[in-house]
Amino acid sequence: MNTDTPIRTIETPVELKRFCDQVATAQWITLDTEFLREKTYYPKLCLLQVATPEHVACIDPLVLDDLSPILDIIYDTGITKVMHAARQDMEIFFHLRQALPAPVFDTQIAALLLGYPDQVGYGTLVKESLGIDLEKLHTRADWSKRPLAPGQIQYAADDVVYLAQIYQVMVRKLIDLGRLDWLSDDFDRLTQPALYSNQPDQAWLRVRGSNRLKGASLPVLQALAGWREELARHKNLPRGWLLRDDALVDIARQLPATLEALGEIRGLQEKFIHRNGSQILGLITTARKRALKDAPAPDSRKRLTPAQDALVDIMMALIRISGHENSLNPAVLASRKQLEQLAAGNTDIALMQGWRKKMVGDRLQALLNGELVLQVSDGVLKLKSTGSGADTMPLSQQVDTE
Repeated sequence: MNTDTPIRTIETPVELKRFCDQVATAQWITLDTEFLREKTYYPKLCLLQVATPEHVACIDPLVLDDLSPILDIIYDTGITKVMHAARQDMEIFFHLRQALPAPVFDTQIAALLLGYPDQVGYGTLVKESLGIDLEKLHTRADWSKRPLAPGQIQYAADDVVYLAQIYQVMVRKLIDLGRLDWLSDDFDRLTQPALYSNQPDQAWLRVRGSNRLKGASLPVLQALAGWREELARHKNLPRGWLLRDDALVDIARQLPATLEALGEIRGLQEKFIHRNGSQILGLITTARKRALKDAPAPDSRKRLTPAQDALVDIMMALIRISGHENSLNPAVLASRKQLEQLAAGNTDIALMQGWRKKMVGDRLQALLNGELVLQVSDGVLKLKSTGSGADTMPLSQQVDTE
């Protein structure tokens, strides 16, 4: 893409249709959004940026009554949608149509297979891939205010103009490494509605401090967090504006039985108690009667046995060897916490999914199954199959395993 391509600011249905007609046959498009959600439950879309190798546009959803022409292109399964750190953008599209666009390509996820650290920023990719320092002046801009300044339009357009260049560079590198297909499972997960639906009965798992509760407090927290989630949706207000996480946890811990006791909990205003107190007490009473098994336990970190802890050390060595072999930071392959979960028998983790499973997950499982062992012979650390063949790497070539 030529960075001198004119940026089109689209504010009328005629302009939108003309642009959509021009990009409708593209094999891929780059996407980004500017939005606000500080005062709402649902993100408020303020600007939609779209680019192809020949076109770039900033589409204004605050003046356009109907975004259907561009949404039809975004939801076209014959067009790949390229985004960076796509989850927030995908959430916006999910709320617009209660469905998710596919297929997608997330450059932040793809960057992991090219040796970048986890959650690498867009600015870092632009700098390291293209040698360009992006302007940061409008990072905290209020995108709901009109008119938008020329600098804001340029800033927003840069997010898709340079993304188009990065995408093409990445695809070539991934093809050369034979890793492009490895990303399909990770990208497919981005298109699963469950990732964005925020079910009320699961809301308590996102409450800060939930891991400190036990006993009857857990089903109470589950009930209260679900109630807050539904109320926030109905009023389109941030959850914390209705009831902060720390107050939610305190209610579940103290289990007040009267309005007076509820009023003694820090952070609850009298007006809030007057409006919602009776309902909260009713939820507490009902939830306390539920058996604990009816509420899922929070993800707690179980203490490993000494033997399991030693096994994690061995797995860490395998991870570091695999990272070195593939020119990847070992930290993007697996964390120690994930290895502890695997040692404890939990395989429902990122390490055992997608490209990580292909690169190291299967190897680790073979180690746990006794099909692969680590041996040191003549100063060489060997990953040796208990069947036939061996997978070796000299100690002098590996990173420190301590």
